[in-house]
Amino acid sequence: MQEWDSYTDPRRLLIAFFVLISSILWGGTALAGEGPYSSTYRPRPAAPVAIIDASIITGTGAYLEKASLLAEDGKITAIGPAIAIPEDAMVIDGRGKWLTPGIIDMHSHHGVVPLFAHASLRDHNESTHAVRADVWAEHSLWPGDPSFARSLAAGVTTLHVLPGSHNLIGGRGVTVKNVLARTVPEMKFPAAPHSLKMACGENPKRVHGNRGGPRTRMGNMAGFRKAWLAARDYKDRWDLYRSGESPVAPGRDFGLETLAGVLGGEILVHIHCYRADELVNMINLSHEFGFRIAAFHHAVESYKVPEYLKKDGICAAIWADWWGFSLEALDGIDESAAFLAAAGACVVIHSDSISAGQRLNQEMAKAWSYGRRLGIEISKAEAFSWITLNPAKAIGIADRTGSLEVGKMADLIIWSGDPFSTYSLAEQVYIDGALMYDRADPETHGQSDFELGYSAKGAHQ
Repeated sequence: MQEWDSYTDPRRLLIAFFVLISSILWGGTALAGEGPYSSTYRPRPAAPVAIIDASIITGTGAYLEKASLLAEDGKITAIGPAIAIPEDAMVIDGRGKWLTPGIIDMHSHHGVVPLFAHASLRDHNESTHAVRADVWAEHSLWPGDPSFARSLAAGVTTLHVLPGSHNLIGGRGVTVKNVLARTVPEMKFPAAPHSLKMACGENPKRVHGNRGGPRTRMGNMAGFRKAWLAARDYKDRWDLYRSGESPVAPGRDFGLETLAGVLGGEILVHIHCYRADELVNMINLSHEFGFRIAAFHHAVESYKVPEYLKKDGICAAIWADWWGFSLEALDGIDESAAFLAAAGACVVIHSDSISAGQRLNQEMAKAWSYGRRLGIEISKAEAFSWITLNPAKAIGIADRTGSLEVGKMADLIIWSGDPFSTYSLAEQVYIDGALMYDRADPETHGQSDFELGYSAKGAHQ
């Protein structure tokens, strides 16, 4: 075979051209998460561990009494009342303890609005235009945020970090493993889909009303429709080019690339929205342009329209009892989660708060108890899925985590008692079968480099 002796050889240039084109197609690198921004997360070394004779909530709606679980090579390999335990497994006596899946915080701003909340670190809202589909939350995320370690101590093993809600379209969200890391790729949940953050209602018109953006809710809807119309045209032009019907590659646009990824099903839509009428407006918008909504966030009036959510398979990510802080949030009720669950809709209890993110089990328990107060009987095992399997479904990782099932990641919490009790604490937290937090072992109480250095400096003053 003849060798290529020049970097200007036409064959080399042709191959380089096709490599470049393949790297920018909306169906490739930019949407699949491959390339320079892909996950480099690696599970920590994990010896086999068996937790025996515990009260187990699986996250699938099942409760197992005096049952055991075995984790090997970071995966759950056995669960039930009687399991075979290898000789090399570390055995933990679970009598009097409760075992559950790790908690998933589906609405987090960890790292983009860190614990210190200094103005220089508030990187969650790119408010320069009402539509900023081009920005990615992970490019603001600071792994040194001390909030991560505090949430880990509360049993949070996975977080879905979102941009803020100033914009009609605020950019991409990212799912991360709750591990100490130097860089964002070291935290990114492998192969988890990106999300798209949207916001309806008061925030976009308040922020952008005097900046040339929408001043009314009808202006919000018009802004959405214009953005999705442009995205559909962009996707169509790329489809024609990829099929060979058009010889000219369209120019690359980061924002439209993200929206095209939604239309293609690779990116999941999460919408900040409160009022029932606006929830249905957003559903109608999704039908007009052919995309699926994964979840409405905050959604304080979602209890009014559960049949719409159930029909489209949309989760309502809500607070237990936080409402009334604005006019659009005025008609919330404490029993919302129970009403939704009783109607067969998907319920998620979220935090949107560093503080609430450290007690999501208690927030879930409150929402559950409000329903019981009205006579809506929901089992504890079902309610626990509100902070485990249901958020996993909404962010596209339920095939790998969110429940205690054979083959899934061993993301586990051993509780000192019933996790529905305010007196129970997460004693041990495992991620991919590795012990990441042990309340009895200060060596596992991780501090970020920033916090460690800050504490050390203070100690020497």
